[in-house]
Amino acid sequence: MGVQGLTGFVEERGVFFTELRLRDTKLVIDGSSLYHRLCFAPDADFRRGGDYGAFAAAVRDFFGVLRACGVAPFVVLDGGRGAEDRKLPTLRGRAAEQLRAAHGLSRGAGGCLAPLLTREAFVQALGRLGVPFVQCFAEADREIAGLANRWGCPVLSLDSDFFVFDLAGGYCPLSHFQWQSVRCAGPQGCYVPARCFSAERFCGHFGRLSKALLPLFAVMHGNDFVGLEALEAFFSKVRLPRGCAAGRGGRHLRLQGLLKWLAQFAEPAEAVDSVLKYLKKHQREEIRELLCASMEDYAPSDVNLEDFFQNGSYECEAARKADVPQWVSEALAKGKLAPFVINALILRSTFLRVQVENMQRPSAHSTALPIRQVIYGLLLRVAHSTEDASPSKQTNELPVVCEFDRCQKTLKKTFVQAASLPPDFCDDRFPLDKLMEVPVSCRQMLLLETLGVKMSFLEPIPSHLQLPVAVTCYWIRCSEPKVKLNQLKALLLMIVSGELQRITDDSDPTVLPAEDDSVAYNEFLKWKDKKLQNNDFDLDAAHSFCQWQCCLQMGLYLNQLLGTPLSEPDLSSRLYTGTLVHRLYQELKSAPSVENLFVLSPKMAQLYLVLLNTVES
Repeated sequence: MGVQGLTGFVEERGVFFTELRLRDTKLVIDGSSLYHRLCFAPDADFRRGGDYGAFAAAVRDFFGVLRACGVAPFVVLDGGRGAEDRKLPTLRGRAAEQLRAAHGLSRGAGGCLAPLLTREAFVQALGRLGVPFVQCFAEADREIAGLANRWGCPVLSLDSDFFVFDLAGGYCPLSHFQWQSVRCAGPQGCYVPARCFSAERFCGHFGRLSKALLPLFAVMHGNDFVGLEALEAFFSKVRLPRGCAAGRGGRHLRLQGLLKWLAQFAEPAEAVDSVLKYLKKHQREEIRELLCASMEDYAPSDVNLEDFFQNGSYECEAARKADVPQWVSEALAKGKLAPFVINALILRSTFLRVQVENMQRPSAHSTALPIRQVIYGLLLRVAHSTEDASPSKQTNELPVVCEFDRCQKTLKKTFVQAASLPPDFCDDRFPLDKLMEVPVSCRQMLLLETLGVKMSFLEPIPSHLQLPVAVTCYWIRCSEPKVKLNQLKALLLMIVSGELQRITDDSDPTVLPAEDDSVAYNEFLKWKDKKLQNNDFDLDAAHSFCQWQCCLQMGLYLNQLLGTPLSEPDLSSRLYTGTLVHRLYQELKSAPSVENLFVLSPKMAQLYLVLLNTVES
């Protein structure tokens, strides 16, 4: 969520904060705000699809600092869009903004765009670090507020809605959380310098404004859930108190005037009655209901996340009302299923996030459409009770999902039919809530058939690379235009470099890596440090690598939905490094000898050949 203009107003003044030395406390963290903050590092490259290893290192450093200061983090992530889908207009607007940013980046302009698999890399990094986290059924704000109030600890976020929640332990904006400037103060130990928003100071700035009126202010001024055009009649007729003089406060005159006007009321019901007097009589009851329902968005949730962090139990009334199977709800809470899956299940609607791709071509996501159709088929399948139903009749019964995706430079919605599934998955004994009872061999076979590979081909491949290799086979078969050989080689060399770095950097410190691996890794680092002769951005190559990431994303989601019949690859161990794969592709065109980059390590040279032979076969 977010209240329009509120962050800018609060930040410009600076008088609404108190200094805080954060140490020896629990801290409830808005996961979505944090991973966006960490991936938008000043030196990040947003054109080449993301450097997930560097991002995972930033995540590791962040939580290392918290541990050193005695801070116990609990990360809470947004889930799906919720059964009511109230944020749909906001999400469409946001997707259009991201599309404009991607187009600008593709043409060499500046800008920020979170790489496609950032969220998945973040969840994996949290798991590797042992940081407690939960993924909510829908929007996380109310559950974050409820947990923080239960514990009396601060909230760390970058969402202006937390200026509005009544938080016992306060709200620390990430923009004032100086985790890279830790200080130590004698026997008390280290602390993170931070600033905490003071609702008392904020309300005091507007006379005798009650904190209880802040939710009504947020709803009337406009947030992600509510854009009340009907209230324009109120704003056009009411005489709001004058805000600050033009200049520094000029941009926020309506915001300040509304807060000062609300300060005359003791409680929200009285203010709502006064607002309704300015509206036409036939509108009043509908607007009253909408205002009161919208203010509930700022009441802490009754979902008890403390239960989840203590015993893994996530009880959510909204999930029950939406008839979400218990195993799906639990897997979502543990981050073992993506929000994409829950949106497809309960809304039959999904957003496909844009990347920096060639806008003249079809969306990079179109390559992965057959994988998505199998996911939709598993989630929404209709059991066919009659064996003699004609194929045409069966086709008509297949459910449809609405996808929001890029078409040229605009956001369009397309209706996609779910795939018809093999007999094992159409058996009435195995509806969605019993999907995990289907034999694992059948689930693995569905995954591999969708990707167009046989398990016998994957057997020479290390288990944690089998899914990426299967996805790469699919990518080569299904991409339009066809993948160039040097693009394939660059991708496989990048995967090998990630493996080499994993065994030399991240291996057990008690076990030294083989000497030839260390030598090869040092040579690789020297090669990386050399000045590039040609650092041109090849948009067609970028488009092809975007297609691979789309296929990997949907391969991950299908594998998760089927209970991971193949090992889940670790994005945080440099499985994909955009700057590196682009550089390798450029160098392979001019200096094919770069294919021998890992020749000093027989093990890595052999791995590259095995990957290349498997994919080419």
